[in-house]
Amino acid sequence: MRVSRVFVANSLEKGQTIALDDEAAHYVKTVLRLKQDAEIILFNGQGGEYIGSLSEVSRKSVRVKLHQWRVKDVESSLCIAMGLAISRGDRMDFAVQKAVELGVTELSPILTERCVVQLNADKEETRLKHWQKIAGHAAEQCGRTFVPQLTPVMKLDEWLNKQTGLKLFLDPFAENSLGNLQPEGQRVTLLTGPEGGFAEHERYLAKSAGFIPVKLGLRILRTETAALAALAAIQTLWGDFAATNNPSS
Repeated sequence: MRVSRVFVANSLEKGQTIALDDEAAHYVKTVLRLKQDAEIILFNGQGGEYIGSLSEVSRKSVRVKLHQWRVKDVESSLCIAMGLAISRGDRMDFAVQKAVELGVTELSPILTERCVVQLNADKEETRLKHWQKIAGHAAEQCGRTFVPQLTPVMKLDEWLNKQTGLKLFLDPFAENSLGNLQPEGQRVTLLTGPEGGFAEHERYLAKSAGFIPVKLGLRILRTETAALAALAAIQTLWGDFAATNNPSS
């Protein structure tokens, strides 16, 4: 029987009893319908996880007693940084969620010329918190013990010059395909475009910063489809999709 996992943004220690926040408590009580003494796993996104049990499940509080620390490594040996052009509503949420499941290491929301969504400072902070929460829930579901941290929202030119590794951007007009390339180290940086695609001057900026344009087949993919297809292909070519790993337990 699968034991439920819950992400908590707290320091954790063996023997500790921790009270879950309102959202996590609601999830445990109402969604999972777990009772007192049920086994549960907590992790804080910094590696490893704790096996615990519910010491209290009441209307006022849900508390977990931590019994055992467990080293668990399901991370790819490939470090993937991703610049994700901001898209509308559910599309962006979906892309963040699936990118975490597919093993992305770093996530940066990027503002480009053709982004449909434009954010002021207040909205940026609200959306970042929302996307970070999605990343935590995705890590819960897929068994990761590290939760990728989202960087602040950046403009494209600001982000481009900070990147390292094999630098790629998705471009339907490109001649290169992923299969023709090879990372020199274990780091790949992937830039994906907005719903309207990159403007010509943005394609020039990316190339000038050392990014290689690559295409994914002959069809034009939606922004959220392209991002996830590229991640899956990268993991297949150079990451953990290409190897048989046995996560430690």
